Amino acid sequence: MAVYSDKIKFGTKGHTDIIDITNFLDRKVQDSAIKNGLLNVFVPGATGALTTIEYEPGLVADLKAFFSQILPENGMYNHNLTHPDANGHSHIRASLIGPSITVPVIGSKMKLGVWQQIIFVDFDNIPRDRELVIQMVGE
Repeated sequence: MAVYSDKIKFGTKGHTDIIDITNFLDRKVQDSAIKNGLLNVFVPGATGALTTIEYEPGLVADLKAFFSQILPENGMYNHNLTHPDANGHSHIRASLIGPSITVPVIGSKMKLGVWQQIIFVDFDNIPRDRELVIQMVGE
């Protein structure tokens, strides 16, 4: 069984910045020798998350509005009482989605639905340089 490891790096704007990373990942799958297996992507950080969505402006706006409603930036968070970064909402939002995603690779392609893209969501309250860890296993 082969293992392929890599990273992707990019900057974000913070404040629930939603970035479609599908094409970045597709290039990594093409660069690897993995024809059939699993792709795992991981966020090393506590305020970013990975999931899938139909990446279109309406749903992107809806997702941002949803998190704004359930976990507003200006809410009362115990984290903010002891940390001057005031990003308690960011940590909780990220924990709801999670730091990783795994996708099947079949015939050197990610097995995604027609309208399904992989997104990174930066919930932090400042812009950041992000790095995602990519690992594929298979044949």
